[in-house]
Amino acid sequence: MRTDERLHPTVERPTRRGLPRMSRTRVWLLGLTLAAYVAIVVGVVTTSKLVTLDWQVMLWRPYKQWPQIHAFLDYFVVLGQRGPTAVIVLAWLGWRAWRRRTLHPLLVLGTSLLLLNVTVGAVKYGLGRLGPHYATTVGSSEMFAGGDIFPSGHTANAVVTWGVLAYLATTQRAQRWGSVASALLALGVGATTVYLGTHWVSDVLLGWAAGLLILLALPWFEPMMARAEDYLVAGWARLRKGSHRGTTLPVAGPSLVGPRGSEETEPSREPVGAGTAQSSSTQAGAVAAAPPPYPPGRPPAGRNERTPLTPVGSRRPPVDRTGRPAAPLVQQARGSRGNGS
Repeated sequence: MRTDERLHPTVERPTRRGLPRMSRTRVWLLGLTLAAYVAIVVGVVTTSKLVTLDWQVMLWRPYKQWPQIHAFLDYFVVLGQRGPTAVIVLAWLGWRAWRRRTLHPLLVLGTSLLLLNVTVGAVKYGLGRLGPHYATTVGSSEMFAGGDIFPSGHTANAVVTWGVLAYLATTQRAQRWGSVASALLALGVGATTVYLGTHWVSDVLLGWAAGLLILLALPWFEPMMARAEDYLVAGWARLRKGSHRGTTLPVAGPSLVGPRGSEETEPSREPVGAGTAQSSSTQAGAVAAAPPPYPPGRPPAGRNERTPLTPVGSRRPPVDRTGRPAAPLVQQARGSRGNGS
């Protein structure tokens, strides 16, 4: 290590070696998941046996078969809603980002949610499938009817939001246990939507596939997230540097005593006898041109602005009274006294 590095240590940014890479196994999983995704869409559009299964489960009405767990599952399904889950995961990842001094966890969450909204939302409104509660014809696929139920947003959101925590785990053990926990949670949320009758079985299957595709494709977006982090960090540094450079000292108000050496504001410190005496007219003009002791509406000068005092009195030079002529009445009085004496 060089001497300047020892004297001025810098905060080291955490490395990203523990993050998953796009390995061959990951590519194969991505391909298989994509194939399953296409197969589910084709099976629903063509009204295959998958649609028959959807209607059989819907007409069976699971919420009537086990009504005792209905109240619990009403709360459990909230773990798949985008708003509450995003807030919980954002709080945890925000703390991790502050602790590790990196924006990478927040960027991963933001990228995954953006991909989720774009891909799932486009398919939802593009296919326009109606949900079980709004179905019109028994045995039909209910496609292109103005709905927004296919794929299941709750299921896909549960897969992505909770799967991001496993994706960002720093150890293999944490990744393994996090993957199992997030998978079980996503399976539970999807099954709950089928139990409540808000989604078809094929909706949940496509939601699982959609969320898994996003998680598997996240390593491809790592270079983009790294560039975004560098850009944000550099922009924040420029902003802080500009704010420090733009700060100015407060401007002081008018003062009676100017800076040292100023002939316009500082009164003369010379004694009376030194130099040439000034005429009375010049003194009168100087007094007339002098500024008021303090501006209107402002309190008198503070203690530091007053004439300094000493134990023997003020340091202000005494007034010259030697050049003042004697009053004529006094002279007449003295003359009359002399004549009388």
